[in-house]
Amino acid sequence: MQNNEKKKLLKRAVLAGMFAAAGTVLSVVSIPVGPTRCFPFQHTINVLAGIILGPWWAVGAAFTTSVIRNMLGTGSLFAFPGSMFGALFVGLAARALPEKYKFCAACAEPVGTGIVGAWVAAKILGPAIGKSAGFLFLSGSFLMSCVPGAAIGAVLFCCLQKRLEITRTFGALI
Repeated sequence: MQNNEKKKLLKRAVLAGMFAAAGTVLSVVSIPVGPTRCFPFQHTINVLAGIILGPWWAVGAAFTTSVIRNMLGTGSLFAFPGSMFGALFVGLAARALPEKYKFCAACAEPVGTGIVGAWVAAKILGPAIGKSAGFLFLSGSFLMSCVPGAAIGAVLFCCLQKRLEITRTFGALI
């Protein structure tokens, strides 16, 4: 591996760790809804990580945050599909969008979380852990969390992009 590639990999790993840490710290803001807990700031982190780091690193950060929250007892197993699919969809959308429209990738977060993540939670995870919750219920509770969180993430990204010229700072990572 070349020296520049090692530096890129290290930068991505550090940023993913910082996003996971921020998601864990910000998880003090939660809304219990049935068997799930809604963490709007997790979706803010998903948007920022997905756009800045790309889909796979964003999924890694979301997974790490979910593991830590479950270990601390502040999350539930629904955190995994409730965060990872949103991060994946944002990262994939950000890859497909031109530079000046990257913030629009935030619109993919509710699709990944509120539809795909809710479906996985309702059809696979819920029955596997013995907690039954229908797709519509989970979709509604996930959307209550991810829509405002994704909107905050889009606004934050726009502010960062304008103020710090994020594309120059992290351009090599995107």
